[in-house]
Amino acid sequence: MQRLASTAPPTVATSRPRAGRRLLALAVLTLGVLLTLLGQGRADDGPVVVVAPIQGEIDLGIAPFLDRVLASAEADGAAAVLLDIDTPGGRLDAVLEMRRSLLASPVRTIAFIDSTALSAGALIALASEEIHVVPGGIMGAATPVLGATGETADEKVISAVRSIFRATAQERDRDPLIAEAMVDPAVEVEGLATSGELVTLDDRQMLEVGYADSVVASRAELLEDLGLSDLPLVEVEPSLAERLVRLLTSAIVAPLLLSLGIWLLVGDLLGGGVGIGASVGLVLLGAFFYGHLLAGLSGWEDLVLVVVGVILILVEVFVIPGVGIAGILGLAALLGGGVLAMVNRDLDLVPMTQLLAVAGRVTLTFLVVSIVIITVVVLIARRSGGGGTVLGSEPMQGGSRPVTARWLRWFGSSDVLAPDAEPSPDAPSRGRPDPLPRGALVGRQGVALTDLRPAGVARIDGHRIDVVTTGEWLSAGDPVTVVTDEGYRRVVRLADSDD
Repeated sequence: MQRLASTAPPTVATSRPRAGRRLLALAVLTLGVLLTLLGQGRADDGPVVVVAPIQGEIDLGIAPFLDRVLASAEADGAAAVLLDIDTPGGRLDAVLEMRRSLLASPVRTIAFIDSTALSAGALIALASEEIHVVPGGIMGAATPVLGATGETADEKVISAVRSIFRATAQERDRDPLIAEAMVDPAVEVEGLATSGELVTLDDRQMLEVGYADSVVASRAELLEDLGLSDLPLVEVEPSLAERLVRLLTSAIVAPLLLSLGIWLLVGDLLGGGVGIGASVGLVLLGAFFYGHLLAGLSGWEDLVLVVVGVILILVEVFVIPGVGIAGILGLAALLGGGVLAMVNRDLDLVPMTQLLAVAGRVTLTFLVVSIVIITVVVLIARRSGGGGTVLGSEPMQGGSRPVTARWLRWFGSSDVLAPDAEPSPDAPSRGRPDPLPRGALVGRQGVALTDLRPAGVARIDGHRIDVVTTGEWLSAGDPVTVVTDEGYRRVVRLADSDD
């Protein structure tokens, strides 16, 4: 009885916290449901005015942002979407997507030019149903220029953009000639511009020619004049995904993602398997195409081109090694797919100089990344004496060798041997430098222990050594001769009968 009496209180004490936690969880759940219902109630109280900032330089992340804003406003029954515009312009491909979204949206769109709507910003305002401007605001100067040099685009691009401005103005019942004159200095508009001058309208001119519905001092005054001041304002900002798009499609990050992704993926496949290198490479390539797909640039044809490139490189390694044609075409397909994913789908709007500039930037980045990776691999192999681990991989238990960096076999790293069921008695000890001095094996003969495609393992002078061929594909058991011995990298060829 004493034992029961002494043990009863702890049981009760233990049950109380559990009951308290259950009550707390129930309270939190109830509060969440109430907040959700309240939120829905506010949304159902009536229409709202959605305010979307279009400020700073227009890049690829702004296009999906505006598309999301317009789609959400339509779904929620918003009274209007007010675009707070203050921009010097930006990318042509981005603003074309924004124009398409504005013209297709059934929601009332109001452009409020809070100071500046130049170049791409002028097209955004022109595609809106209404345009309002602050005193001193300007709109126009929309001739396309090359992003790399700032030079005016060629006649073909100017003609295409001129047509887009003209069609947009006609769609919104505005003077199309003025819109054309914003793009092409050869277009004359009486009282506004002579030949050789681009049209840039100030607030008074915009009002006179019908390119502004009103001149207002502030956004609050505009909403008052439009009878929207009593409606709730919903300020929206770019989401994390849209900010991520801006990062992934930037001129620096995009070529780096493409180059590193290709190197890691192809390098791991060349090493004979899919390890951490290929996994990271796929993630980087996925991030590259994800960003450009959301931005409206990348398409399935780009992905197909990349896949074809990988297949051609594998054909070069495993089917027709040493020829070089398939490998060169494969690399060109990989880089070409990336370049096409970084430019607008309508090639009529892409100057050849811009296409060449993007291709040059991607190629240069790929070469720099290649040099850095090769240098790092060589330095690591030298410091480890050909036997240390690479990329932080650790030796596994049971006599296994690490395989996470197997793609480095292309450069002769010995940290890529396949796992051995039992340690080989003639294998060099792991974790210590290779005892053979540099150049000691040149001219020596041995036998391939594994298929060399072109990398693998051979036994030379009683040593089990990682080797790479001069390009041919050799089978296990073939006699080999060492032609290059750099300590960290041994190159072999099929032994001749005269050797």
